[in-house]
Amino acid sequence: MDHHNLTLISTIAYGFGIALLLGFIAERLRIPALVGYLLAGIIIGPHTPGFVGDTAIANQLSELGVMLLMFGVGLHFSLGDLMSVKRIAIPGAVFQMGIATLLGMFVSELWGWSHGEALVFGLSLSCASTVVLIKALETRGILETMNGRIAVGWLVVEDLATVLALVLLPSLAMYLGGPVAGGAEAQGPLLMKLAKTMLSVAAFIFLMLVAGRRAIPWLLWQVARTGSRELFTLAVIAIAIGIAYAAQELFKVSFALGAFFAGMVMRESKFSHRAADESLPFRDAFSVLFFVAVGMLFKPSILVEQPLQVLAVIGIIMLGKTLAAVFLVLAFRYPMNTALTVAASLAQIGEFSFILADQAVRVGLMSEEVRSLVLAGALISIALNPVMFMAVNPLKRWLLARFEFARKLEQREEPFAQLPMSTDRKYLEGQVVLVGYGRIGQRIAQSLEERNIPYVVAEQNRECVEDLRKEGKAAVYGDATDPAVLIQAHIANAAILVVATSSPLDVRTMAEAARTLNPGIEIVVRTHSDEESLLLHGEGIGVTFYNDEELAKSMSNYVVERFRPVDQEAHSV
Repeated sequence: MDHHNLTLISTIAYGFGIALLLGFIAERLRIPALVGYLLAGIIIGPHTPGFVGDTAIANQLSELGVMLLMFGVGLHFSLGDLMSVKRIAIPGAVFQMGIATLLGMFVSELWGWSHGEALVFGLSLSCASTVVLIKALETRGILETMNGRIAVGWLVVEDLATVLALVLLPSLAMYLGGPVAGGAEAQGPLLMKLAKTMLSVAAFIFLMLVAGRRAIPWLLWQVARTGSRELFTLAVIAIAIGIAYAAQELFKVSFALGAFFAGMVMRESKFSHRAADESLPFRDAFSVLFFVAVGMLFKPSILVEQPLQVLAVIGIIMLGKTLAAVFLVLAFRYPMNTALTVAASLAQIGEFSFILADQAVRVGLMSEEVRSLVLAGALISIALNPVMFMAVNPLKRWLLARFEFARKLEQREEPFAQLPMSTDRKYLEGQVVLVGYGRIGQRIAQSLEERNIPYVVAEQNRECVEDLRKEGKAAVYGDATDPAVLIQAHIANAAILVVATSSPLDVRTMAEAARTLNPGIEIVVRTHSDEESLLLHGEGIGVTFYNDEELAKSMSNYVVERFRPVDQEAHSV
């Protein structure tokens, strides 16, 4: 073996090694590790001195990274999560992407770029990073909150729109100013080419939804029966990459879309959680290589040669997108904290921007310099994203202290913040106040309805409250840690407060407010750990129910019931 020509091994060795070091430093500085991975790529890229990795190999490794990244997005894609915030997430994402695209096109026209390049450049600045968003929300413990769900739903819409752009870009390239593949005769009617592309996509999606939904779970079940963990992991990775490759070869659909649908279909199987867990190390490893490969394409000199263009890109990402998000969230009558949190969440760009820019370069719609501008915007916006989050609360306080319009926005009347005057009296006295209408809350509500026990829902999801009102149910919108929300739910005359939310941090605040307004109220709390359950019970908060403990009780009761003597069963009857 020629040890002097091991370009694959040397590229991976240097890439992983430097990425590990810089990723560790980034995390210690409370910056997303993604920034370290991109810097590692810059260091081993052809535009910096020292070791130079093989860019051709890096590009192929990045393709694998794209497939597994998109597979992970599909595996975690939840239509239910999106639909729960659809009234704000869908128009919000469309509006914000439109504003960012128009701003990108505007500055591009000033710089003398072609219309096609300006359009793709604007689009690449409009889609935030899933990796950065989820990490930021998890770090701050707000992923499962209403603000977190809105931000994630918003990003899901952006992801879907970008996937559609990736699908259509090769077909539209020649009409947007890209080179004509195969000569002038290859150029046909636009509608015909679009129709052909959409038919191919539709055929692939139909095959995945009809055949894939049956074949993939069946295949995973057969592999799982062997009891081999490595075979199961191999099956998951083979399905992800195999479907992505087949989508490209047979249907001319992008690798990204193929892998995304592979993840979506696999999510519906009962092995979805195991598939996510088993494939996670591979997805993480190849996503690191993807970001390293992207960094290798970046030209650091652009920061010195085109500083004004870089500042314009940062302005669009961190100011234009932010203001658009704030304006729209406030227009939908959400609180200022929600508007600022969602805006901070989306004030960055990442992997989809890289994928879109890379696709544009391949079809001749974007130059290497423009791609470097996009990469510069991504690096700087991701590095500054934690600062945006830290500024949310101080900025809110500053706005409320200085501006009358901010105070009016915060104090404006919310139509769903109080029960209608026509609410039946049974919901105002001796009722149950149910905080949270998620999966657990809905089951509790169903049990109460079956026994004709009146209840009032207190929920932070305005769309959920609106739907409940349409169904004739008693519900108020707001954060139940605010005594005003509990007052509107008539907690003073209630019999029981049931806290069924997924966030345990606010339980004490809710309990204090409830006991202040109704000293004799009984409180029932959902907890997430044995320690938390014991702690709350010891503090006298109320009756606590721990998920795993209740599951163990139910299973034990079933087993014990099965072992009851026959004569005892007859006697009990």
